Amino acid sequence: MLDDYNEILKPAEVCEILLIGKNTLYQLLNTKQLVGYKSGKNWRITKLALADYIRKKSFGGA
Repeated sequence: MLDDYNEILKPAEVCEILLIGKNTLYQLLNTKQLVGYKSGKNWRITKLALADYIRKKSFGGA
């Protein structure tokens, strides 16, 4: 699923993967439900952080 993407993802890529809008993504980032970091003004999300988020959501936080 994530094999086609670089290790560091842009917000648009994460939105595409999760099928969510940018506002929802920024809400997840700002509430630290999804871990990311800012590079200048731009958010970046690692594939590992995204995989952890998906796993938590899929298995109820296990």
